[in-house]
Amino acid sequence: MEEKILGDIITKIREKQPIVFHITNMVTINDCANITLALGASPLMSFCEEELEDILSFSSALILNIGTMDKDMRKMVVKAGEIANKLGKPVILDPVGAGASKARMDLVGKLIKNVKFAVIKGNMAEIKSIAGIRNKNNRGVDSVEELEDADEIALDLANKLETVIALTGKQDVVTDGKRISRISNGTPILGKVTGTGCMTASLIGSACGVEKDYFIGATVGVSIMGISGEIAQSKLKEGQGSSTLRIGIIDSVYNMTSEIFKTKAKIELNKAN
Repeated sequence: MEEKILGDIITKIREKQPIVFHITNMVTINDCANITLALGASPLMSFCEEELEDILSFSSALILNIGTMDKDMRKMVVKAGEIANKLGKPVILDPVGAGASKARMDLVGKLIKNVKFAVIKGNMAEIKSIAGIRNKNNRGVDSVEELEDADEIALDLANKLETVIALTGKQDVVTDGKRISRISNGTPILGKVTGTGCMTASLIGSACGVEKDYFIGATVGVSIMGISGEIAQSKLKEGQGSSTLRIGIIDSVYNMTSEIFKTKAKIELNKAN
């Protein structure tokens, strides 16, 4: 699969303008909406349980982000995921801070038990927690875990849960258990902007809203964030920092084209052993 084929997803998103329904955290909700719009999709945010079925009936994808978890949200996300499954809509899970508390792990466990996910996206600490691997350095949202054995961990979990795993880090790994993509785009400075992980889930959701091969959708979404981070960093001037970078990331997604993607994407794609 060439980068051109992956890059064509960007054109499809802008042509079809998929509606991406987010049940997400209050810290990054505005950035998630803006990055979805920047890519050409249409964000929809709601925390009203009574309208789930109506909204999901015309949505193209659902994103569940447990970052600012509360009692009402714990019930709502499970119900939303079940409805989306019934309607055949892809569901993307962003298990923010998984492993940081028992309550979060209980919710993630309940979600995995009751909802079929198209993609589960997380950093190494979050993915390890879901896989049942003890984390030595879990700090909640931030991951200080090394990416050693990332391929093996992602592949095992993808096969176990029969879903696409998108493991983000210094090198991103996306796999459906049969294929694996290693993405070398990105920059450490992305970690200085809160919500880049949440925004990556929005990009994945936008791609999966137009592409039924969710492995391809996840690879495209993760790659766009890495490329956009690189472009935004390259444009920083002396005296500018993370605030300018945040705006630059959204601008870079807005200006992303299939040609830019094809030129800048650093994707190694193989069959899994």
